[in-house]
Amino acid sequence: MGMKLAEVFRCLISEQAPIAFRGYDGSSAGPADVEATMEIRSPEAVAFIATAPSDLGLARAYVSGALEVHGDLHAFLHSMLRDGRHDIPRSERLAILRGIGLRSLRRPPLPPEEAPPPWRRGRRHSKERDAASISHHYDVSNRFYEIVLGPSMAYTCAVFPSADATLEQAQWEKFDLVCRKLALEPGQRLLDVGAGWGGMVMHAAEHYGVRALGVTLSQPQAEWAQRAIAERGLAGRAEVRFLDYRDVTEDGFDAVSSIGLTEHIGAANLGSYFAFLAGKLRERGRMLNHTITRPNDLERQRAGPFIDRYVFPDGELEGPGTIVSAMHDNGLELRHEENLREHYAITLREWGANLERGWAEAVREAGERRARVWRLYMAASRVGFDLDRIELHQSLGVRLAADGGSGMPLRADWETARGPASTSSARQLA
Repeated sequence: MGMKLAEVFRCLISEQAPIAFRGYDGSSAGPADVEATMEIRSPEAVAFIATAPSDLGLARAYVSGALEVHGDLHAFLHSMLRDGRHDIPRSERLAILRGIGLRSLRRPPLPPEEAPPPWRRGRRHSKERDAASISHHYDVSNRFYEIVLGPSMAYTCAVFPSADATLEQAQWEKFDLVCRKLALEPGQRLLDVGAGWGGMVMHAAEHYGVRALGVTLSQPQAEWAQRAIAERGLAGRAEVRFLDYRDVTEDGFDAVSSIGLTEHIGAANLGSYFAFLAGKLRERGRMLNHTITRPNDLERQRAGPFIDRYVFPDGELEGPGTIVSAMHDNGLELRHEENLREHYAITLREWGANLERGWAEAVREAGERRARVWRLYMAASRVGFDLDRIELHQSLGVRLAADGGSGMPLRADWETARGPASTSSARQLA
């Protein structure tokens, strides 16, 4: 190798970056008092990065253990994005490649977690491929998710009522905010699509007196949720089925919630998705859509290679304009929209802290490489929300009556309300 690894590091990262470097060749760079230090442990790490100079190469090196980050992984990734040199001239790039040697251009065997499964050859977003994609991500281990998510088992952005609120308080507030926006009242019927471990249906049934049906494509999730429903004495009022939302036969629901499902739908299917769910509502029924988005409608929709190959196969993130237009054009009049981007950054901070506290058990449950995938994915996603690379939007729509009536209040009444919206009808429009 013609160049020391520390020299390569200095070519790629600004000298002002608050991170340090150590290489297997004995070279080092950066100050001693930093939040994070990157260690290149073997030539395989160099080869992974050289043959895939993007987040995918870094991920391969990290997941395999050929690259380690000592200290705060989030701070390291934040600095890499902020302080990395992204406009390196071609001549300098060629000099770096010559310096690290031609052997670095031979890609090592890929981590087995990345191996493309056979089902990815099927039609994108078919029922069969969607089921396999969801299983890939969610069927890791219910105990693994308990470690990461905490008692709420809520795997979506929390809503923090204050900066010092706990994760559990914020997840309670998220579910309650959705219930308030939907104006749920005792005796009503709620459909929750992408129900996960049943947090939304249990909250709505217990605190708002509704009959709630949730559906998920993960069988372990459905089984866990049904046990939790029984333990909380909610059987008969709440249910989670192992079922594709497109196979729900019931209709006439008073409300529909979709919390974290739209990321799996695909841009080409947004119209049919919203039209189908609007068709499940009674007149004046409301739908709340809660989803991760791009910051605008100009960027590519498909997930980056690391997320697509290791985390969410076939995931797509549209811009907020695409989401609300699809909603508004397919049977749901848009009534309210808000961005909760900062809340997701805090949520990911808390999930990451949970994973670190339970690291040994998480590794026993899912294996070290899978645990490293999660550690990297949550830290990188947090950076994305920090820097507005991704956002979290809640959009509220209503299925209008034939005479144009919406049943909506003259002004939004869900910010200060608590508990069932028992007096809302007096403030509603005809």
